[in-house]
Amino acid sequence: MCFNLNMSQSFFLHLVSDSTGETLHSVARACMAQFEGVTPIEKFWNLIRTEKQLDKVIQGVKDYPGPVLFTIINRDLRKSLRRRCKELEIPCIPILDPVMRELSSYLGKPIAGMPGLQHIMDQAYFDRIEAVDFSIHHDDGQSLETIEDAEIILVGVSRTSKTPTSLYLANRGIPTANIPLVPGVETPSQFFEIEGPFYVGLTEAADRLVEIRKNRLKTDGENDLRLSQNEYLSRDAIDEEVRKARKLFSKYRWPVIDVTKRSVEETAAEILTLYTRFKNKQRRANNLES
Repeated sequence: MCFNLNMSQSFFLHLVSDSTGETLHSVARACMAQFEGVTPIEKFWNLIRTEKQLDKVIQGVKDYPGPVLFTIINRDLRKSLRRRCKELEIPCIPILDPVMRELSSYLGKPIAGMPGLQHIMDQAYFDRIEAVDFSIHHDDGQSLETIEDAEIILVGVSRTSKTPTSLYLANRGIPTANIPLVPGVETPSQFFEIEGPFYVGLTEAADRLVEIRKNRLKTDGENDLRLSQNEYLSRDAIDEEVRKARKLFSKYRWPVIDVTKRSVEETAAEILTLYTRFKNKQRRANNLES
């Protein structure tokens, strides 16, 4: 069945998933980017795992006809969705099937199609949600009384990308806290000596910090006169901040990452590599003790 969009450049697109639908959404957006002048009106149907839930999806497709893209593992539910879409003469496309078939052929292994595997993926999703919630509540030195529950703790002066890096790591399911080093504000040393979390020091070139801080204050409405009088932007003061931070990192023998020429993604990737080594070392030590 062909839907002619000559008269109307928008159409309904149903995205049906038995999980959160993140993969489905990304694939749909990537595909639609190839069609100029066409706007999909997306209808999301996530966490669809029962026939009763599927009934609501089908009713939605009836009310707003349009192609169905889906990621569903349960075989019976898949068959039911495809059969009912066929009855409605609606395209029904399993977006992961071609990839899984090719991988199955190459690996010489069957596709499991087990609901239990989907549960694992869902648990990973909820772990990420919990990690993000933790990182938000432990951002910028907040909730220090429970910071020992962090798996990674980032320490650095202002504007060294502590917050976005923390949230990026949290999106990987790793509860991450960060502690700012603020002139005139002493953080009790006990929060730098917690056993368990992996500490990382973040630093940045003074010139770059001046630029970033100035842009941030301009965004907040500061005028040029007030900027020129702001100690927060003093090159000498920032040099001293960076020096003291590096001295602290050296004292505790933390790994140090210079974020000057790194994106958040690159910084996080380096932290993850160091963190993996740290965890492996811990496991080896535990095995020797046992």
